[in-house]
Amino acid sequence: MTRGKNARTTSMEAPDTDALVLDIDGRRPLSAESVDAVSGVCDRAEDSGGQSRVIVRVSGTPEAGWSGELTMTLVSKWERALRRLERLPASTIAVADGDCGGTALDAMLATDYRVATGALRLVIPIGHGATWPGMALYRLAQHGAGAAAIRRAVLFGTPIMAADALALDLVDELAADPSSALEAAGERAGAVSGTELAIRRQLMTDASTTSFEEALGVHLAACDRALRRASAKVAS
Repeated sequence: MTRGKNARTTSMEAPDTDALVLDIDGRRPLSAESVDAVSGVCDRAEDSGGQSRVIVRVSGTPEAGWSGELTMTLVSKWERALRRLERLPASTIAVADGDCGGTALDAMLATDYRVATGALRLVIPIGHGATWPGMALYRLAQHGAGAAAIRRAVLFGTPIMAADALALDLVDELAADPSSALEAAGERAGAVSGTELAIRRQLMTDASTTSFEEALGVHLAACDRALRRASAKVAS
């Protein structure tokens, strides 16, 4: 896997042997290496059959001129890589510290569970006189387009402070000791894994746009699979 200076994956620094770690430095501009890093950790998580948790460590926000080298091809590849991360058959846990914008914010918002320090500030970067209109705006708006802090962030680039991020469920917990919080989150996330995790994530995502009648069949099918697995375990 290609390793870039702004995003990389490693399993050596993970808190347990089953975890994969993706480090993303939001200070660096989006690059092909960023896409390769996310795609690489997705490859490894999928190869493990969903048994490996993915820990995404993010910090930093873009420096001046960050959008100068961007192309639509690169942006499209990045968004597809994030969508793949968002749909992994494995739990994904973010650890965020300090200012998080650009690729760091993008990746954090694509994870299942988010731990942050009290120094967190979520920042939508400004380029060419306006906030960047990437899918981070979409994910923020899904959490509450009417929330004042999100509205100011999307329209004006005003940072979302840690307390607001917690209140708006953009992060799940603030922790003075992220390592301990990460360990506890990993234990909770281990209850469901693999394809079944991905299915439940999708059922939850679809609920806001699907009628009860349309959703019923899919949910019943998921219940049937759960009962079949339970019966198989008893029989064995």
